[in-house]
Amino acid sequence: MSFTYSVFGLTVRCSTSVPGLIPLQAPADAADIELNLGCSAGPFVDTRSSHAESVIYTSAYTAPSGTPALRILRDSEQGLFHLVYFDGMQFWMDGQGTKLWASWPSHSSVEEAATYLLGPVLGLLLRFRGVTCLHASAVAIGKSAIAFVGAEGAGKSTTAAAFARAGYAAVSDDVVALVERGGNFLVSPTYPHLSLWPESVELLYGSKDALPPFVSNWEKRRLSSENGGARFEDGALPLRALYLLDEIRGEPGPHVEAVTGQIGFLALVANSYATNMLDSEMRATEFRTLSNLVAKVPLRRLFTSKGQLPPADLCQVVLQDLACLNPLS
Repeated sequence: MSFTYSVFGLTVRCSTSVPGLIPLQAPADAADIELNLGCSAGPFVDTRSSHAESVIYTSAYTAPSGTPALRILRDSEQGLFHLVYFDGMQFWMDGQGTKLWASWPSHSSVEEAATYLLGPVLGLLLRFRGVTCLHASAVAIGKSAIAFVGAEGAGKSTTAAAFARAGYAAVSDDVVALVERGGNFLVSPTYPHLSLWPESVELLYGSKDALPPFVSNWEKRRLSSENGGARFEDGALPLRALYLLDEIRGEPGPHVEAVTGQIGFLALVANSYATNMLDSEMRATEFRTLSNLVAKVPLRRLFTSKGQLPPADLCQVVLQDLACLNPLS
Protein backbone atom coordinates (compact mmCIF):
# COMPACT_ATOMS: atom_id res chain seq x y z
CA MET A 1 0.00 0.00 0.00
CA SER A 2 1.21 3.50 -0.76
CA PHE A 3 -0.05 7.04 -0.11
CA THR A 4 0.01 9.81 -2.71
CA TYR A 5 -0.02 13.53 -1.90
CA SER A 6 0.13 16.85 -3.73
CA VAL A 7 2.60 19.33 -2.23
CA PHE A 8 3.91 22.49 -3.98
CA GLY A 9 2.23 21.24 -7.13
CA LEU A 10 4.28 18.03 -7.08
CA THR A 11 3.03 14.48 -6.61
CA VAL A 12 4.68 12.77 -3.63
CA ARG A 13 4.36 9.02 -3.07
CA CYS A 14 5.19 7.36 0.24
CA SER A 15 4.73 3.81 1.55
CA THR A 16 3.47 5.19 4.88
CA SER A 17 1.15 7.99 5.93
CA VAL A 18 2.72 11.46 6.24
CA PRO A 19 1.46 13.48 9.25
CA GLY A 20 0.05 16.85 8.22
CA LEU A 21 -0.88 15.83 4.65
CA ILE A 22 -4.16 14.63 3.16
CA PRO A 23 -3.86 11.74 0.65
CA LEU A 24 -5.21 12.22 -2.85
CA GLN A 25 -8.46 10.37 -3.47
CA ALA A 26 -7.25 9.24 -6.88
CA PRO A 27 -3.53 8.40 -6.62
CA ALA A 28 -1.44 9.26 -9.67
CA ASP A 29 0.24 6.54 -11.71
CA ALA A 30 3.58 8.35 -11.62
CA ALA A 31 5.09 10.42 -8.81
CA ASP A 32 7.44 13.40 -8.99
CA ILE A 33 9.00 12.47 -5.63
CA GLU A 34 9.44 9.08 -3.97
CA LEU A 35 9.51 9.54 -0.19
CA ASN A 36 10.80 6.94 2.27
CA LEU A 37 10.12 7.58 5.96
CA GLY A 38 12.00 5.88 8.77
CA CYS A 39 15.05 4.78 6.81
CA SER A 40 18.34 6.16 5.55
CA ALA A 41 19.46 6.17 1.93
CA GLY A 42 22.01 3.45 2.67
CA PRO A 43 20.05 0.49 1.27
CA PHE A 44 19.34 2.37 -1.96
CA VAL A 45 22.91 3.27 -2.98
CA ASP A 46 26.01 1.35 -3.89
CA THR A 47 27.69 0.67 -0.55
CA ARG A 48 30.69 -1.08 -2.14
CA SER A 49 32.40 2.25 -2.85
CA SER A 50 34.89 3.59 -0.32
CA HIS A 51 33.79 7.19 -0.73
CA ALA A 52 33.06 9.70 2.00
CA GLU A 53 30.70 12.63 2.41
CA SER A 54 32.04 16.18 2.46
CA VAL A 55 30.48 19.08 4.37
CA ILE A 56 29.20 21.75 1.99
CA TYR A 57 27.13 23.85 4.40
CA THR A 58 27.15 24.57 8.14
CA SER A 59 24.45 26.69 9.74
CA ALA A 60 25.56 29.78 11.65
CA TYR A 61 22.85 29.00 14.21
CA THR A 62 23.80 26.56 16.95
CA ALA A 63 22.00 24.51 19.58
CA PRO A 64 22.69 25.20 23.29
CA SER A 65 25.29 22.43 23.10
CA GLY A 66 27.17 24.40 20.42
CA THR A 67 26.23 21.93 17.66
CA PRO A 68 25.32 23.59 14.36
CA ALA A 69 21.55 23.61 13.85
CA LEU A 70 22.07 22.07 10.40
CA ARG A 71 24.91 20.58 8.40
CA ILE A 72 24.57 19.53 4.78
CA LEU A 73 26.97 16.95 3.41
CA ARG A 74 27.38 15.70 -0.13
CA ASP A 75 28.36 12.33 -1.48
CA SER A 76 29.63 13.42 -4.88
CA GLU A 77 30.05 9.86 -6.18
CA GLN A 78 26.48 8.80 -5.40
CA GLY A 79 25.01 12.28 -6.02
CA LEU A 80 23.23 12.43 -2.65
CA PHE A 81 22.78 15.35 -0.26
CA HIS A 82 22.63 14.51 3.46
CA LEU A 83 20.94 16.93 5.90
CA VAL A 84 21.93 16.45 9.55
CA TYR A 85 20.03 18.43 12.20
CA PHE A 86 21.29 19.10 15.73
CA ASP A 87 18.61 16.87 17.28
CA GLY A 88 19.50 13.79 15.25
CA MET A 89 16.92 14.25 12.51
CA GLN A 90 18.40 13.26 9.12
CA PHE A 91 17.29 13.51 5.50
CA TRP A 92 18.83 12.41 2.22
CA MET A 93 17.88 13.55 -1.28
CA ASP A 94 19.21 13.06 -4.76
CA GLY A 95 20.47 16.00 -6.78
CA GLN A 96 17.49 15.90 -9.13
CA GLY A 97 14.97 16.24 -6.31
CA THR A 98 13.16 12.99 -7.16
CA LYS A 99 14.02 10.78 -4.16
CA LEU A 100 13.90 11.61 -0.47
CA TRP A 101 14.63 9.62 2.68
CA ALA A 102 14.13 10.51 6.35
CA SER A 103 15.23 8.96 9.63
CA TRP A 104 15.07 10.10 13.24
CA PRO A 105 16.44 9.02 16.64
CA SER A 106 14.46 6.83 19.01
CA HIS A 107 13.57 9.78 21.25
CA SER A 108 11.89 11.57 18.33
CA SER A 109 8.89 10.73 16.11
CA VAL A 110 7.53 10.80 12.57
CA GLU A 111 5.42 13.83 13.59
CA GLU A 112 8.59 15.78 14.40
CA ALA A 113 10.21 14.60 11.18
CA ALA A 114 7.21 15.91 9.24
CA THR A 115 7.71 19.43 10.61
CA TYR A 116 11.16 19.48 8.99
CA LEU A 117 9.99 17.72 5.84
CA LEU A 118 7.08 20.06 5.11
CA GLY A 119 9.23 23.18 5.35
CA PRO A 120 12.99 23.48 4.91
CA VAL A 121 13.57 20.00 3.46
CA LEU A 122 11.04 20.25 0.64
CA GLY A 123 12.09 23.88 0.12
CA LEU A 124 15.64 22.72 -0.58
CA LEU A 125 14.42 19.86 -2.78
CA LEU A 126 12.45 22.34 -4.89
CA ARG A 127 15.61 24.35 -5.48
CA PHE A 128 17.36 21.23 -6.76
CA ARG A 129 14.43 20.78 -9.15
CA GLY A 130 15.11 24.29 -10.51
CA VAL A 131 12.15 25.98 -8.83
CA THR A 132 12.70 29.49 -7.48
CA CYS A 133 11.29 29.84 -3.97
CA LEU A 134 10.71 32.82 -1.70
CA HIS A 135 10.60 33.11 2.09
CA ALA A 136 6.89 33.93 2.00
CA SER A 137 3.36 32.90 2.91
CA ALA A 138 0.39 33.26 0.56
CA VAL A 139 -3.40 33.55 0.76
CA ALA A 140 -6.18 33.45 -1.83
CA ILE A 141 -8.08 36.65 -2.64
CA GLY A 142 -10.78 35.81 -5.15
CA LYS A 143 -9.24 33.67 -7.88
CA SER A 144 -5.74 35.02 -7.31
CA ALA A 145 -3.08 34.78 -4.62
CA ILE A 146 -1.10 37.41 -2.76
CA ALA A 147 2.15 36.65 -0.96
CA PHE A 148 3.77 38.15 2.13
CA VAL A 149 7.55 38.11 1.86
CA GLY A 150 10.06 38.58 4.64
CA ALA A 151 12.86 37.20 6.76
CA GLU A 152 12.35 34.98 9.78
CA GLY A 153 10.18 36.76 12.36
CA ALA A 154 8.82 39.32 9.89
CA GLY A 155 5.24 38.10 10.38
CA LYS A 156 4.58 36.10 7.19
CA SER A 157 2.63 33.29 8.86
CA THR A 158 0.92 35.68 11.28
CA THR A 159 -0.34 37.86 8.42
CA ALA A 160 -1.53 34.81 6.47
CA ALA A 161 -3.28 33.55 9.61
CA ALA A 162 -4.99 36.94 10.05
CA PHE A 163 -6.45 36.56 6.55
CA ALA A 164 -7.42 32.97 7.29
CA ARG A 165 -9.19 34.14 10.44
CA ALA A 166 -11.06 36.66 8.27
CA GLY A 167 -12.33 33.84 6.04
CA TYR A 168 -9.73 33.81 3.24
CA ALA A 169 -8.12 30.52 2.23
CA ALA A 170 -4.43 30.00 2.94
CA VAL A 171 -2.29 28.82 0.03
CA SER A 172 1.26 28.44 1.32
CA ASP A 173 3.17 28.93 4.55
CA ASP A 174 6.81 30.04 4.88
CA VAL A 175 7.84 28.86 1.38
CA VAL A 176 6.25 30.09 -1.87
CA ALA A 177 7.37 28.22 -4.98
CA LEU A 178 7.18 30.27 -8.19
CA VAL A 179 6.21 28.60 -11.46
CA GLU A 180 5.95 30.77 -14.58
CA ARG A 181 3.28 29.50 -16.96
CA GLY A 182 1.20 31.13 -19.68
CA GLY A 183 2.37 34.63 -18.78
CA ASN A 184 1.46 34.21 -15.10
CA PHE A 185 3.36 33.22 -11.99
CA LEU A 186 1.46 30.45 -10.23
CA VAL A 187 1.50 29.63 -6.53
CA SER A 188 0.65 26.02 -5.67
CA PRO A 189 -0.85 24.89 -2.36
CA THR A 190 1.52 23.36 0.14
CA TYR A 191 -0.04 21.64 3.16
CA PRO A 192 -3.28 22.26 5.10
CA HIS A 193 -1.92 24.10 8.11
CA LEU A 194 -0.11 27.26 9.21
CA SER A 195 2.68 27.26 11.80
CA LEU A 196 2.47 30.01 14.44
CA TRP A 197 4.48 31.06 17.47
CA PRO A 198 2.49 31.28 20.73
CA GLU A 199 2.71 35.10 20.66
CA SER A 200 0.98 35.16 17.27
CA VAL A 201 -1.73 32.77 18.48
CA GLU A 202 -2.37 35.05 21.45
CA LEU A 203 -2.56 38.11 19.17
CA LEU A 204 -5.06 36.41 16.85
CA TYR A 205 -7.12 34.32 19.26
CA GLY A 206 -6.62 35.94 22.66
CA SER A 207 -4.74 33.02 24.21
CA LYS A 208 -1.66 31.07 23.15
CA ASP A 209 -3.47 27.87 24.19
CA ALA A 210 -6.23 28.45 21.62
CA LEU A 211 -4.29 26.25 19.16
CA PRO A 212 -2.43 23.00 19.91
CA PRO A 213 1.32 22.53 19.45
CA PHE A 214 2.54 20.42 16.53
CA VAL A 215 4.17 18.02 18.98
CA SER A 216 4.23 18.07 22.76
CA ASN A 217 7.75 19.43 23.17
CA TRP A 218 7.58 22.14 20.46
CA GLU A 219 6.57 25.76 20.95
CA LYS A 220 4.99 26.35 17.56
CA ARG A 221 1.22 25.93 17.22
CA ARG A 222 -0.79 24.42 14.39
CA LEU A 223 -3.62 26.32 12.67
CA SER A 224 -5.70 23.95 10.54
CA SER A 225 -9.30 23.42 9.51
CA GLU A 226 -9.81 21.23 12.60
CA ASN A 227 -7.98 23.59 14.95
CA GLY A 228 -8.98 27.18 14.27
CA GLY A 229 -11.38 26.62 11.40
CA ALA A 230 -9.02 27.86 8.67
CA ARG A 231 -9.65 27.15 4.97
CA PHE A 232 -6.92 26.00 2.60
CA GLU A 233 -6.75 26.38 -1.17
CA ASP A 234 -6.53 23.15 -3.15
CA GLY A 235 -5.47 24.48 -6.56
CA ALA A 236 -2.73 26.65 -8.06
CA LEU A 237 -3.55 30.36 -8.37
CA PRO A 238 -1.95 33.22 -10.34
CA LEU A 239 0.10 35.53 -8.13
CA ARG A 240 -1.67 38.89 -7.88
CA ALA A 241 0.78 40.93 -5.78
CA LEU A 242 3.74 40.62 -3.42
CA TYR A 243 3.99 42.44 -0.09
CA LEU A 244 7.37 42.90 1.56
CA LEU A 245 6.83 42.99 5.32
CA ASP A 246 8.66 45.70 7.22
CA GLU A 247 8.23 47.24 10.65
CA ILE A 248 7.32 50.91 10.79
CA ARG A 249 10.12 53.30 11.73
CA GLY A 250 9.50 56.73 13.19
CA GLU A 251 5.90 57.17 12.07
CA PRO A 252 2.52 55.59 12.74
CA GLY A 253 1.52 52.66 10.61
CA PRO A 254 0.52 50.89 8.63
CA HIS A 255 1.04 52.09 5.11
CA VAL A 256 1.90 50.61 1.73
CA GLU A 257 4.25 51.89 -0.94
CA ALA A 258 5.32 50.60 -4.33
CA VAL A 259 8.71 48.97 -4.88
CA THR A 260 9.99 48.84 -8.43
CA GLY A 261 13.03 48.13 -10.58
CA GLN A 262 16.36 47.15 -9.13
CA ILE A 263 15.28 47.83 -5.54
CA GLY A 264 12.45 45.35 -5.89
CA PHE A 265 14.67 42.79 -7.59
CA LEU A 266 17.32 42.99 -4.85
CA ALA A 267 14.65 42.75 -2.16
CA LEU A 268 13.40 39.48 -3.65
CA VAL A 269 16.93 38.12 -4.09
CA ALA A 270 17.51 38.80 -0.38
CA ASN A 271 14.35 36.82 0.45
CA SER A 272 14.86 33.87 -1.89
CA TYR A 273 15.04 30.42 -0.34
CA ALA A 274 18.12 28.20 0.16
CA THR A 275 20.44 30.52 -1.76
CA ASN A 276 23.53 29.00 -0.13
CA MET A 277 22.95 25.80 -2.10
CA LEU A 278 22.70 27.33 -5.58
CA ASP A 279 25.36 26.76 -8.21
CA SER A 280 26.04 29.34 -10.93
CA GLU A 281 23.46 27.89 -13.32
CA MET A 282 20.77 27.73 -10.64
CA ARG A 283 21.57 31.28 -9.56
CA ALA A 284 21.28 32.54 -13.15
CA THR A 285 17.87 30.85 -13.45
CA GLU A 286 16.76 32.48 -10.20
CA PHE A 287 17.83 35.94 -11.40
CA ARG A 288 15.88 35.52 -14.65
CA THR A 289 12.80 34.35 -12.77
CA LEU A 290 12.90 37.19 -10.25
CA SER A 291 13.52 39.77 -12.99
CA ASN A 292 10.41 38.56 -14.82
CA LEU A 293 8.48 38.52 -11.55
CA VAL A 294 9.29 42.17 -10.78
CA ALA A 295 8.26 43.13 -14.32
CA LYS A 296 4.91 41.31 -14.21
CA VAL A 297 3.68 41.30 -10.59
CA PRO A 298 3.19 44.43 -8.43
CA LEU A 299 5.65 44.53 -5.54
CA ARG A 300 4.63 46.53 -2.49
CA ARG A 301 6.29 47.31 0.84
CA LEU A 302 3.94 46.91 3.79
CA PHE A 303 5.00 48.89 6.84
CA THR A 304 3.38 47.76 10.06
CA SER A 305 3.37 48.60 13.74
CA LYS A 306 4.15 45.21 15.24
CA GLY A 307 1.93 44.37 18.19
CA GLN A 308 -0.11 47.55 17.92
CA LEU A 309 -2.39 47.07 14.93
CA PRO A 310 -5.31 44.62 15.21
CA PRO A 311 -4.85 41.88 12.59
CA ALA A 312 -8.26 42.60 11.01
CA ASP A 313 -7.22 46.22 10.42
CA LEU A 314 -4.00 45.09 8.74
CA CYS A 315 -6.04 42.91 6.39
CA GLN A 316 -8.17 45.90 5.48
CA VAL A 317 -5.10 47.97 4.64
CA VAL A 318 -3.90 45.28 2.23
CA LEU A 319 -7.35 44.83 0.66
CA GLN A 320 -7.72 48.58 0.14
CA ASP A 321 -4.32 48.67 -1.53
CA LEU A 322 -5.28 45.76 -3.80
CA ALA A 323 -8.42 47.63 -4.84
CA CYS A 324 -6.18 50.42 -6.18
CA LEU A 325 -4.27 47.99 -8.39
CA ASN A 326 -5.65 46.26 -11.47
CA PRO A 327 -9.02 44.56 -10.82
CA LEU A 328 -8.81 41.12 -9.26
CA SER A 329 -9.41 38.17 -11.55
